Amino acid sequence: MERSEARVSAFDRGLLYGYGLFETMRSYDGQVFRLDRHLSRLARSAEMLGIGTALDISGLERAVYDTISANELTDARIRLTVTAGEGERNLSLPTSGELTTMIIVEELVLPSQYAYQNGIRAALVGAERKSRSSLSGVKSIGYMESLMARSQAAAAGAEEAVMLNERGLVAECSTSNIFIVAAGRLLTPSVESGILPGITRGIVIELASSMGIEASEGDVAVADLLNADEAFITNSVIEILPLVELDGRPIGRGKPGAVTKRLSAAYKELTGG
Repeated sequence: MERSEARVSAFDRGLLYGYGLFETMRSYDGQVFRLDRHLSRLARSAEMLGIGTALDISGLERAVYDTISANELTDARIRLTVTAGEGERNLSLPTSGELTTMIIVEELVLPSQYAYQNGIRAALVGAERKSRSSLSGVKSIGYMESLMARSQAAAAGAEEAVMLNERGLVAECSTSNIFIVAAGRLLTPSVESGILPGITRGIVIELASSMGIEASEGDVAVADLLNADEAFITNSVIEILPLVELDGRPIGRGKPGAVTKRLSAAYKELTGG
């Protein structure tokens, strides 16, 4: 349907309680990259929220491609949102099994070529990730912390926010995972740090292994990030974007490094781009 015709009930549990999930994906020449992984993650999270049995994965896959076709786009940004649907205004778990499903396909808008060639700046922010939260690792539509983090970063003159967990360790960025490179080795915060294990994050780890680059997951301190030789961030839309500055201090030489460039080129080759 047209954007102007799209409606969600005022009693939708996603609106009232943030009871829902989403996936953001990217299509290349009409094909959604790693759609199967996105839908698998959605299904796992839906099971955790008690709405898994109502989820029609094969139907969602068809609907994604139908919406891409209707918008007549080939290279696009896709957002798939699923909520627990309309219900009474109480805190009981949903019982109707009728979900609200929304797919939005938009023209792809990326960071500037300058950002990819020269890197972006980040700022440490006060918004935290909770590593012990029962929703840690779930891509929930409750996105207020990420919105606050990005706003705080913008106020500090940065393009992205670096979020810590309750132990003061680096977790992730507002909309992306983070990697550092030290002595040629790749390190990214572990799932236990309170992160969302991104689809692109997993692909980068696989690529690094296939390219002979040692990659590991673990604790990342702020000092590790500041003292790294390189750093970059990842998500399904931006792919791999160099991070060259934190709170006004350069990371490494203050420009994209060799490992970042190799991985970025390998990722583009993988997507056919």
